[in-house]
Amino acid sequence: MSKASMVVDKDFRTAEIDKRIYGSFIEHLGRAVYNGIYEPGHPSADEDGFRKDVIELVKELGVPIVRYPGGNFVSNFFWEDSVGPKENRKPRLDLAWRTLETNEFGIDEFQKWCKKTDSQVMMAVNLGTRSTKDALNLLEYCNLDTDTTYAKMRREGGHKEPYNIKTWCMGNEMDGPWQVGHKPAAEYGLLAAETAKAMKIMDDSLEFVLCGSSNIMMPTFPEWERITLEEAYDYVNYVSLHQYYGNDAGDTADFLASTLDLEEFIHTVICTIDYVKAKKRSDKQINLSFDEWNVWYHTMKSDNEKMAREPWDRHPHLLEDHYNFEDALLVGLILITFLKHADRVRIACLAQLVNVIAPIMTEDDGPAWRQTIYYPFLQASKYGRGYALQCPLTGAVHDTSKHSDVSDVDATAVWNEEKKEVTVFAVNRSLTETVDFSCDLRSFGNVKVVKHTEMAGYNVNAENSAASDTAVAPKDSSDHSLDGGRLDVHFKPLSWNVIVCSAE
Repeated sequence: MSKASMVVDKDFRTAEIDKRIYGSFIEHLGRAVYNGIYEPGHPSADEDGFRKDVIELVKELGVPIVRYPGGNFVSNFFWEDSVGPKENRKPRLDLAWRTLETNEFGIDEFQKWCKKTDSQVMMAVNLGTRSTKDALNLLEYCNLDTDTTYAKMRREGGHKEPYNIKTWCMGNEMDGPWQVGHKPAAEYGLLAAETAKAMKIMDDSLEFVLCGSSNIMMPTFPEWERITLEEAYDYVNYVSLHQYYGNDAGDTADFLASTLDLEEFIHTVICTIDYVKAKKRSDKQINLSFDEWNVWYHTMKSDNEKMAREPWDRHPHLLEDHYNFEDALLVGLILITFLKHADRVRIACLAQLVNVIAPIMTEDDGPAWRQTIYYPFLQASKYGRGYALQCPLTGAVHDTSKHSDVSDVDATAVWNEEKKEVTVFAVNRSLTETVDFSCDLRSFGNVKVVKHTEMAGYNVNAENSAASDTAVAPKDSSDHSLDGGRLDVHFKPLSWNVIVCSAE
C-alpha cells in the first residue's frame, strides 16, 4: 500500500470559486437541441416543447451558465433566422457539421429554457462570416429596451423584457483552419477588439471572452494568444481555452495523466496573458474561460464518415460518445485541476450538456439518463462551492508511456464558509495500488465526516445505459477514520473520492 498526505488549512485560500466553472454548452449539433432539450410531443414535454426530464437532470447538476449556440456552428449563424414566428423562420445549411438547421428552436427558446433550468446564457457572436454590425444588432435584440428596430423586434415577438445577457464570446476557435471565416491572429484580434468596444458602448455591463487557441497542439499556440491580446487586451475580460482528451491507444495510465498537459496549458496561457499585461503597463487582470472541455474520441471516426456520406440531415446522431468509468475518472481529475486554479479559471463549460459528448443522454420518445461523467461533475458542482484552498500534497509517483512523475493521488479541498463544510476531492490514478491517504484538517477545529462516497471497483470500460444509469456511480463508504483533526482514508485503485466534513 502506497501513501499520500495533504494539509488543508482554511486560511490558505487560492480564491473564491466562481460558480461558472460548473458551466456547460449547448450547440446546434446533432441531437443536443432537437430531441435533446427540445422534443415537442415527448411524454415529458412541457407547453414549450422542452423535455422536463432533461430540465430536472440539468437542475440537479446546478449548471449556472450555458454557452450557446456554438461552437463551430456559430461561425455561419444568422441569428435573425432563429427568432420571430416559427412559420416564417428560414432553414439554413449548417456548414460546420454538414446538417440542415430548421431554426425551429432559436435564441428566444433558449433564453426561456435557461430560465427554466436556473441557468444564464453565455452568448457567442458570429465573427466568422459576419461583422461588428451584426453583433450589435444581436445585442440590441437581446439586451435593450429602446424604441429601435431590433429591440422592437423582440417585443413584437412576445418577449417584452430584455434578456440581459452579460457574458459574450467573440466568435469561436478563430485560430482553426476548419473554422468558417478563420482569420489570422492580428486580423481576428482587431475585429474582436472593435466588436467588444462597440458592444460595450451599447451596454457597459458586458464581459467578453476572446478566442484563445483551440487546443494546446495548435502550431500557433501561444503566439495566437499574444498577438490577439495585443490588439484586444483593453476590451476583453477572458481568454478561452478548449481541450478534449481521448484514449485511442487503450492506455489507461497515460490517459489519466492527461491533466499534466492541462496544467501546462493553463500555466502557459496565464504567462502569455501576464506578459501582455506587463508590456501594456496595464492594471487589468484577464482571466481564463475554459469554455470547451471533455473526453471526446469514441465516435470521432464514425461521425466523420457519416457527415461525408449523409450530408444535410436533420439533427442526426453525432458525437454521441458513451462514456465509461475511466472517462469519469478523468473528468474528476480535470475538475480538481480547475479548482486548483480557481484564481484564474473563472468560467468553464463542460462540452456539451445533452446527447453530444454529454453527461446527459436521451432516447427519442424515451427516457433521459445519466452517463458516468455525470457523477463527478454533479458532486463537484454540489460540494465545490466556496473557497478553493492551497493544499500541499505529497505521495508516491509513477511514470507512464508519455508522462513522468505522475502522482498516484491528485487531490484538492474546498471550504464552504457559509455551510461550515470542508470537502476533499481526490482521484487515485494507480491501476493496482490502494493509497493510504492522510489529510490534516486541524485548522478547522472539531470536524466530523458527514458524507464519504467513492466510485471504485469498476472495469475501466464499464458504462451506464438507459436501462441502468446508476450501474457506474458513487457509493457511500465508511472506510475512513478521523482523530484529532487527522483524516485517514484508503483510496482504492482507480477511484474518485469525495469526503465532506462539517466544522464547528
